[in-house]
Amino acid sequence: MSKKKVYGRIARVYDVLDLPFEYGRYRPIRQQMFSGLEGRILDAGVGTGRNMPFYPEGAEITGIDLSKAMLGRAVKRRERLQKRVDLLEMDVLRTSFPDHHFDAAIATFLFCVLEPGDQLPALKELCRIIRPGGEIRILEYAYSQDPIKRFIMHLWAPWVRWVYGAAFDRDTERYVPGAGLCVAEFRFLFQDIIKLLILRHR
Repeated sequence: MSKKKVYGRIARVYDVLDLPFEYGRYRPIRQQMFSGLEGRILDAGVGTGRNMPFYPEGAEITGIDLSKAMLGRAVKRRERLQKRVDLLEMDVLRTSFPDHHFDAAIATFLFCVLEPGDQLPALKELCRIIRPGGEIRILEYAYSQDPIKRFIMHLWAPWVRWVYGAAFDRDTERYVPGAGLCVAEFRFLFQDIIKLLILRHR
């Protein structure tokens, strides 16, 4: 099933499915994702707009997503929170933005959803539309090195794949050099299973 169909199917219940994780681990992380950013910021894979409460004041935010159904939920959240953000239906692999248009890009769990063959094209596209000196901040899952946690994650993996079209083993950093980027920072934000990559132009 295509990613657009997957998220068209679950858009209405996505926030409910994610609720325990959102309040158990994601919200403090989302705040860190936007810390220190300003100017034009791209929220790539904006989904239902869960990042909106943490957008920096005064920043010019654009959110894109492949799923019209998910964007519909984001529009409602934008109205409820009274946030200024442009929401566009767009594929991160092929955006319509000019070169060096944004000061920064955020991707929260987007790369967990992208298939291995789409990782490098997505990074190349983000590299193209971020200005030199800007940052790309990627949040994604990784398999824990703890044997018990890793075993539990492997048990969850088929369900995560079926419901979200996502995986825990994307290892996005391996594609970074080929996109003309470098890893400026790598750290875990929740145990050893949710990692932050901060990328910059080489």
